[in-house]
Amino acid sequence: MQLNKIPTTVVTGFLGSGKTTLLSSVLKQAAGKRIAVIVNEFGELDIDSDLLRNCPLDCEDENATAADGENGFYELANGCICCTVEEEFLPVMQQLVERRDDIDHILIETSGLALPKPLVQAFNWPGIKEYCTVDAVITVIDGPAVAAGRFAHDTDKVQEQRLNDESLDHDPSLQELLDDQLSAADLVVVSKNDLLDAGQRELVQQVVTAKVPSAVKTSYISNGEAHLDMLMGLDAAAEERIDHVHNHHDHHHEHGAHHDHAHDHFDSFVITLGEVDSDKLQAALKSLLSDFNIYRAKGFAALSGKPMRQVFQAVGKRLDVYFDRPWAADESRTTSLVFIGKGIEESVIKTALETALIDQPAVV
Repeated sequence: MQLNKIPTTVVTGFLGSGKTTLLSSVLKQAAGKRIAVIVNEFGELDIDSDLLRNCPLDCEDENATAADGENGFYELANGCICCTVEEEFLPVMQQLVERRDDIDHILIETSGLALPKPLVQAFNWPGIKEYCTVDAVITVIDGPAVAAGRFAHDTDKVQEQRLNDESLDHDPSLQELLDDQLSAADLVVVSKNDLLDAGQRELVQQVVTAKVPSAVKTSYISNGEAHLDMLMGLDAAAEERIDHVHNHHDHHHEHGAHHDHAHDHFDSFVITLGEVDSDKLQAALKSLLSDFNIYRAKGFAALSGKPMRQVFQAVGKRLDVYFDRPWAADESRTTSLVFIGKGIEESVIKTALETALIDQPAVV
């Protein structure tokens, strides 16, 4: 049984910076490590799907699709991973949490325009925080592009990527985006080192040094060749300090810029009750899912007179209910549900759920 949290490495960087090449290098060196991979394909970003699907995390369900986690391969929809984090990232992570005894490490490759901060903040959500930690945020930058002041290998493709996503039209300049990706870094990897001369390398180092704390290391690599020990086992626990990272994106918010992304704020809490009536609890949950902006609700219920624990899982408006196992003799028979959403109040949700409690006191 795995007692420690699953370490997770987040790899971020612009389109063409070398993220996928670095990811491929990690998997080739896995040497028996059971690595689950989450990638965020966008446009013409070339993912080596065959390599990723061959990572050593077997799927027990022969009928599973890649979207369901076939062979440890998880694919999010097009768009910035941090813009879909509540709707898609959380369910995928919960699938991995449920299989945590089969996983040694999680790798997440963000889209080229992703801001790492909201993604790392999601590791403080109930249901993830207890089981996973961000071992490191690795920001990959294109050495020659940064040295030339372009910041991205193909600025036209990056601009096309931004224009194709309406949620990104407010974003600042490429330099500010790079600054934001660097601000969250625990390790900066400069790719295409073989194409840099000494003077260019010095220019790149000046850019990096100006944007990251002195404790953040910088590594220069060629052809994505980086030793596994350099990338994994950093034990940064980035989620514990990410709220203190202030970037351009935060600055725009503070000064009233209109770009209210879903990932910028959320509400999350756990509600614990006693034994409940299943039908009443389902009715209350369906009503809440219909009336409020609840992204995810998950937990289990103790039913009066029933030896089995009942599981509740809600994604969007869909609610799934099933029995998973008998209650253990030493377990407290309590009902516990995690809620994540926007604009939801714990007291309102709890009051609605309390209508399902057994032996409620009579209203005088």
